[in-house]
Amino acid sequence: MSEVDVDQASLAQLKEILCNPESQLANRFRALFNLKNIGAEGGNDATTAIDYIAEAFKDDSELLKHEVAYVLGQIKNDYAAPHLQNVLKDESQQCMVRHEAAEALGAIGHQGSLPLLKEYYENDPLEEIRQTCELAIERINWENSEKAKTEQLEQSAYTSIDPAPPMELTKESKVPKLQDILNDQSKPLFERYRAMFRLRDLNTDEAALALATGFDDSSALFKHEIAYVFGQMCNPVTVPSLVKVLSDDTEAPMVRHEAAEALGSIATDDVLPILQKFAQDKEQVVRESAIVALDMYEYENSGELEYAVKA
Repeated sequence: MSEVDVDQASLAQLKEILCNPESQLANRFRALFNLKNIGAEGGNDATTAIDYIAEAFKDDSELLKHEVAYVLGQIKNDYAAPHLQNVLKDESQQCMVRHEAAEALGAIGHQGSLPLLKEYYENDPLEEIRQTCELAIERINWENSEKAKTEQLEQSAYTSIDPAPPMELTKESKVPKLQDILNDQSKPLFERYRAMFRLRDLNTDEAALALATGFDDSSALFKHEIAYVFGQMCNPVTVPSLVKVLSDDTEAPMVRHEAAEALGSIATDDVLPILQKFAQDKEQVVRESAIVALDMYEYENSGELEYAVKA
């Protein structure tokens, strides 16, 4: 199959592209998101698409597998839960992939996964996994609570299912106060994430700069979510902080990778040479993220279809 035919590919051909390590990475990502769309539509092909997506967990690319887990969560179909549970339990998988699998279980709202999430929240040696499981548990509990039915939430401009809902409108809307909650490590992580997504939804320069202060946190998970949010906001005011994070080779790869993808989404002229530089990075997941981000950059500047990538 020609590499340029991804958008016209059949279901089986999409699987072939996604799972073929010889295919261009950007085309594998496009095949993944085409399969996501099929899975999200429901119908007879949905479960087949989910199974095909999950086949890619056998790949060597940490970036691709993490994106596969994210996509399965965004489809929000309980059928994907066993695939994600297996990845979370597989300690031979990279931390970033296991984290995304746990987060995806929270996005699905899969109550049957609560015992497993609690087990890894209490016992996993990796902070990123423990914190992700904590958030996923809180997200599932919130989604099935009375609060979820009664809280007043702003209608978000973003369609993603996030690790936490934004903070309710009646609680706080002032940027300095939200920034204080964001950075207060004495508060529950779920509440801090709610402040994060409330700041995202405000989407002002002031809110973006407040979010950037979150890069001073010690948690790689927290910082990677800040970078992800910046990729959604696409506000050029965040470019300097993202470049600083990406350029710091002592920073966790999961944070640097997310910064690269965010820069690809923002796609201002000054971003291009930065991404070209880090497409040669020694860290594979950063290198691959910059390559995908360059493809995103081309999409953003071509007026073609929306290119949706997470971290």
